[in-house]
Amino acid sequence: MFYAYRGVIPVVHESAYVHPQANVTGDVIIGKDVYIGPGAAIRGDFGKIIIEDGCNVQENCTIHMFPGVTVLLKQNAHIGHGAIIHGAEIGRNCLIGMNAVIMDDVVIGDECIVGALSFIKAKEKFERRSLIAGNPAKVLKEVSDEMIHWKTEGTGIYQQLARDAHEQLQACEPLRDPSLQKQHPDLHSYQIWKEPQK
Repeated sequence: MFYAYRGVIPVVHESAYVHPQANVTGDVIIGKDVYIGPGAAIRGDFGKIIIEDGCNVQENCTIHMFPGVTVLLKQNAHIGHGAIIHGAEIGRNCLIGMNAVIMDDVVIGDECIVGALSFIKAKEKFERRSLIAGNPAKVLKEVSDEMIHWKTEGTGIYQQLARDAHEQLQACEPLRDPSLQKQHPDLHSYQIWKEPQK
C-alpha cells in the first residue's frame, strides 16, 4: 500500500516491484529493479528515504528516521529479512544480514557485509569492504573478492525476482487437495546461490 503524507506521494520506478502487503509512506523514492517484500515498512514521514536502483528490502524490514534525516540505500544494497535501518546510510552493493539493526547516523561504506542479528550503534562509520558483526558490532576482517561476488549474485536473484513478480505473482485461493497442486516450476532463471569458500 502507498500513502501520501502531508501531500508528499512516494515515487516508484515502473520496473520496481513493491509487494501489496508492504507499506510505503510519504517522501520515498524507489529506483529501477528494486524488490520490496511483504511486511516491509518504509516510512518517509519525518524525513526522506532514497532506495537506489537494484536494491532489495526483504520481508518485515523497517526503514525510518528521526525528523529531518535522509535514509539512503545506495545502488544494489541488499537488506535481509527483518532488518531495521533507522536514519542510516548504506553503501553501494552492501549486504545487511537478517534481523540486523542499524541505528541513526551510521554510515556503512560500499561493499560491506553486516552479519545477521548485528547491532550497530548510532554514529558508527565503517570503511569500504568491512565484514561487520556482533552486538555491539565491530569489524572482523576485510570482505574478499569472493564474498563480494557471492553477495552480488544473491542481489541479482532479487533483481530477477522484481522482474518476475510483475508477471508471475498473483493473489489466489488455496487448494484443499495436495494432489491438485502444480509441480514447482523449473527455476532456471535463478542462479544457485552458494556460500563462498571460507
